[in-house]
This record gives sequence, structure tokens and C-alpha cells, in this order.
Amino acid sequence: MTEYGFTTRRDKFWREFAEALGNPRLMRADRFPQDFREISQDLNTARAHGFDPALIERLNRMVLEGHQRLYDHRSFSPRPLLHFAAWTFPRTVRAHRWGIGAACLVFYGLALFFTLFCFRFPEASYRILPESQIKSLEEMYSPESPHFLSPRGLSGDADMFGFYIYNNVSIAFRTFAGGILGGLGSLFFLAYNALALGTAAGYLVNRGLAETFFSFIIGHSSFELTALVFSAYAGLLMGYRFFIPAGLSRGASIKRAGREALPIIAGAALLLVIAAVIEAFWSSRFQIETGVRFAAGGLGWAALILYFTLAGRGAEGKGGKTAGERP
Repeated sequence: MTEYGFTTRRDKFWREFAEALGNPRLMRADRFPQDFREISQDLNTARAHGFDPALIERLNRMVLEGHQRLYDHRSFSPRPLLHFAAWTFPRTVRAHRWGIGAACLVFYGLALFFTLFCFRFPEASYRILPESQIKSLEEMYSPESPHFLSPRGLSGDADMFGFYIYNNVSIAFRTFAGGILGGLGSLFFLAYNALALGTAAGYLVNRGLAETFFSFIIGHSSFELTALVFSAYAGLLMGYRFFIPAGLSRGASIKRAGREALPIIAGAALLLVIAAVIEAFWSSRFQIETGVRFAAGGLGWAALILYFTLAGRGAEGKGGKTAGERP
């Protein structure tokens, strides 16, 4: 390898890297770690071949500045999370609104059907859910239960928060991971959770426990159920792209689906954290007047709908597009 050939081949990259160091707006966060590794390798190559000290000094300076910039980039900053929540997530959801809408129709349609069915035929609940689970539900929402209205300390709320995070995230992960079975696994978990929710609701309404049941779930249900639907859709998308590569190789199709599904499943995780906070620290507060709890839950649903309808519109208006969005 000659110094002239090495410099000629790599000089354009070096100039672009130096410009990015001088102007952060030119720096691509997703590419910078790879670019930094390349410039470090170039420095090692120049040293190993004993090239001009001026060239080695130029590369060494860029490596030092790049290391500093990389360290700064990896330090915690809320800006990427805020940008994701304000722009990337809602825009990606709107880009996939028809598929997500279909998943919502399946979930809420099945949940409503089993709610009405088990309300009309309460004995069917015992054929769908284990008897122990039915008894546990009745005890949980019955005002006559010993634990009902009993105060729970902050440490107890924190323990429940951890439990809800583990439980909800595990359900969402299984639902998404089910997409590996051609999407059928995601569809199964989506339908099963709709069945379980509808069965519980129908049975409890029939038993006269509608007020305590719905006043408990309405506070966090907007975030939790939406996250479940998003997880199922992300899994279905992966399964769909596996069987319908749309002119791409199967590997390229799966990679594309992964890029499209990533903001959706990441956003679902964010929604689950919010749901766990509400469920642990608010939903169980039966001492609060029922009307207030229903009003707060209604505001949660309204806020979520407005968020996905309006958030990130400015970037779209300037011509920005999200992965998966059709021109």
C-alpha cells in the first residue's frame, strides 16, 4: 500500500468526518460510531506503514476529537427520548394506521363479543377461564372483600409497579415475539387477551361488580391496551414481511420490517411504563370518588387519541417521512 493511494482513496471520507466534527448538524448519530471505527483504523494503518507524520497527526487529531464527541454523544440526554415521543412514534403509528386499525378491530371486537356473551351466559366464563381465576377476579373487585379500600403504603405501590412492569412487558414481548411464527403467534396472543378481558368483564358485570371493575381499569387501560395492540401489530408486520417480501430478498424484507416495527414496539414499551405507573399509584385508589376516576380515565383515552392524531404533524408538513410511510 502506497501513501499516495491510501490518501487518495480515503481523503473524501476524512474531509466529511472533519466537517461533521466541526458542524454537529452534519453528524449522523446512527453512523458516527462506525465512522469513528473507520478513522481509528485509518490511523492504525498510517502508523503501521510509517506514512508522513503530518498525515498521522491529522488522523490522530480527528480520532481524539471523535472520541470526545462519541463520549459526549453517549452521555445521557433526554433529547432523543423527547424527539422519539414527540415526532417519531406518533408519525410511525399514523404511517401504519390501517394495519393497526385492523388489529384494534380484532382485539376490541373479540373483547366486546365475549363481554356480551359471558354477561348473557355467565356459566360460560368457567369454561373459558380457570375457576380459580374467576374466584380471584370476584374477590379482587368485590367491595365485601377484606382487602377492599384497605390503604397501601408507598412501598407497596412501588412493589406493585415492579410487578405490573414485569407482567405487562412479558405479555407484550410474547405477543410481539409470536410474529416469528408467520404472525400467527401474535394473532393468537392478541385474540387470547381479548377473550380473557371480555370474559372477565362479562362475568363481573353480571355479578354486579361493573362499577369497581371499570373504575379500576379505565385509568390505565388506554395505555396498556394500546401497547398490547401495537405489540401484536409489530409481530404481525414481521410475519407478513417474511411471507410477502414485496420484491426484496427475504432477509432484506425482514430487515425492512424490523426498521418499521422498532419505533412501534419501543413506543409500546413506553406506554406500558406509563400504564404501570397509573395502575400502581392511581387505579387501586378506590377511596377516590368513582366519578373522578372515570373522568380521569376518559381524559387518558382522549389525550392518547389526540396525541396520535396531532403529534409530529409539523415534521410531516415539512416533507419529513417515517419508515414505512408511503409517499
